[in-house]
Amino acid sequence: MQRMGMVIGIEPDRIAEYKRLHAAVWPAVLARLAASNIRNYSIFLREPENLLFGCWEYHGSDYEADMAAIAADAETRRWWTFCSPCQRPLESRAPGEHWASMECVFHVD
Repeated sequence: MQRMGMVIGIEPDRIAEYKRLHAAVWPAVLARLAASNIRNYSIFLREPENLLFGCWEYHGSDYEADMAAIAADAETRRWWTFCSPCQRPLESRAPGEHWASMECVFHVD
């Protein structure tokens, strides 16, 4: 199992919309995440900095293939058309990233 963390900005005028979307995530999106071995997925909001922190556990053996399956899923791509306009990617993110990956520097069970 691998723990993942990432961060992205959120447009201040879209916070209520983002919360509304995530209060009722589409079942097909949740099913795709589960099929791609994503577990214990949470997104946290930090105001007034307007940052979203996402963290999850990856329980698979082929991360790249599982992420490609998520990206190829039609319902997930449709979900992103609603969520992405709310988000403000960080300028410091790596090439190809939407959410910026973070390094885990501490964990305790």
